[in-house]
Order: sequence, then structure tokens, then C-alpha cells
Amino acid sequence: MPPWWLLPLSLAYGAAAGYRRYLYAKHLRKSTRLSAPVVVVGNLSVGGTGKTPLVCWLVARLIDLGFKPGVVTRGYGGSSGNVRLVDSFDDPKLVGDESILLARRTGAPVAIGRNRPAAAQLLVNAGCDVIVSDDGLQHYALGRDCEIVVIDGDRRFGNGWLLPAGPLRETPARLAAADAVVVNGPRALLDGAFSMRLEGKSALNLSGGAATGLSEFAGQSVHAVAGIGNPERFFNMLRAHGINVAGHPLPDHANLSAADIFFNDQRPVFMTEKDAVKCEGMAAAHHWYVPVTASFDGGESNVLLDIVTKAMARRATRA
Repeated sequence: MPPWWLLPLSLAYGAAAGYRRYLYAKHLRKSTRLSAPVVVVGNLSVGGTGKTPLVCWLVARLIDLGFKPGVVTRGYGGSSGNVRLVDSFDDPKLVGDESILLARRTGAPVAIGRNRPAAAQLLVNAGCDVIVSDDGLQHYALGRDCEIVVIDGDRRFGNGWLLPAGPLRETPARLAAADAVVVNGPRALLDGAFSMRLEGKSALNLSGGAATGLSEFAGQSVHAVAGIGNPERFFNMLRAHGINVAGHPLPDHANLSAADIFFNDQRPVFMTEKDAVKCEGMAAAHHWYVPVTASFDGGESNVLLDIVTKAMARRATRA
């Protein structure tokens, strides 16, 4: 149970969030509809749930189908307050770590900005015919045609309370309005939800070395650094490969310094891909990062993709 004095604040937060959504639903606040369909990949809680790997998966599948997707994200952790397109070699301190990761992994145009409609419009102007929003479920100023909500299968809804008494931005009842619900981790615990796994099989050296299978590090003792929403997920993934991990959790989107990745030994240091984009200039030969890929059981990936493309087709018939 959270401290009693946070409960009234949580109730007030919920009332404000519900009223804000009501205003957009009743068209009392403007929601911008772009000429291209918009797919939002978001969550109900603060912290990482696996949205970004799912966005990378979805963008790759849309490209395979012949679409020209673009990705819009806030650019959290960056100092730029402007709406802008991101280059994969931009400074993460300026545009944020996730935007650079998205640009490099997907090869698709990426735009950032607190003004989501304006940022998404940059992608339309750049020739994108579908916009995928990394986060932004609660940013109703950007109209959307499909919503995918991602839930951390380990932490789920936390203590069940809204901010600041708990981790939730909206109540679980919000799931009923989504087009699809994806559970990251254990087998889906919610009726009708898809089950997603994040798989990391290789480590890439930050000094430019070739990829090495994680199985090659089995039995070794390593340091692991993770500035993500759920660091233990990353540490446990390494342990599943037989690696002895000394975990060093950091706040999500932490600005890493040399002190965060150098220790009093020469043991290998593993980090997430999101952290790696901030460490390239100071890393040594014993620093590695582990990219993860979203995967699904059986034909679930095809069913999820079908939900997205049908929503895009419905938008096309209304245009």
C-alpha cells in the first residue's frame, strides 16, 4: 500500500487524465489527423515495457510489405526542444538515446518533438506513408488509427495505483479501447493479449569488433550496466546464457559517464543498446552491448501485423 498522503494526489491525477481524454473524445480539444495513418505503440505505466523493440519489429515488417514508415518519438533525455528529424549520428544529449537507436536499427526516418503532430508531419513531408509513434498513448493531440499497448509481464500494473502513488498513467480499463495488447515476458496473462519475448543472442564490441555469441561468455564474470526502465530484465537475460553478472542498474535514460562503465578490473562490461549510443566515445575494448529483438510465438506475429494493416486500410477507405 502506498503512503496515505499520495492517495488523494493519485485520485486527482486520475480525474485530470480522464477529463483530458474526455475532451479529446468529444472533440472539445483538437486532435490532429495526418494524411498518413498513425499507429501508436504505448503503455499504461511509467518505465520501460519493451515498446522500442516492438516499434523496431513493426517498422521492419511494414517495410517488408512495401510501406515507407517513419517513427515519431518525444526525444526524451535530449536537450533539444525543437521539432526535428534525427540523424543516426546526432548527439544523444541533444536528441535522446532512443531516437538514435530507432534511426540506426530501423533505417527509417525518425522525428522528435514534444509537439507530436508537428513532428509526425515532418515524416509525412519526408515521404512516409505510415507513422509509428514510440510511446504517446496518452498524447491525444495526435490522432491515431491503431493503438498497441505493451505491458511488462514481470511488473504488470505494479501496485495498481495511478501516479504518483503507483506507476500507472491510466487504469487497466483503458486496455479495452486498444486494438491490441502485447505482454512482454511470461506467457500472456491477459485474455486476448499477445505474448512477446525480447531475445538477445550476440554481443557487439563498442570498439568496432565483430559480434560474438553470448554463449561464448558462459561461465565468465562480467559487469552489466543498464539505464532502462527494468534493468533486472537485461541482467536476467545475460544470466540465462550462463554468464555471472554483477548488475549496475541506473535510472532510465541516465546520462552515462566514464565512472558508470569503468570498474576496478578488466572484466567484460555489458550494456544495453540504448546505453551504448551514449558511450561510444569513451568505451574500451572490453565494452560490449547486446541488441535485443522482439519475437512472438507461433503465428501471433502475423495476427498482430494483420490488425495493424487492417486499421491502416480502414483509414485509407475513409480518406
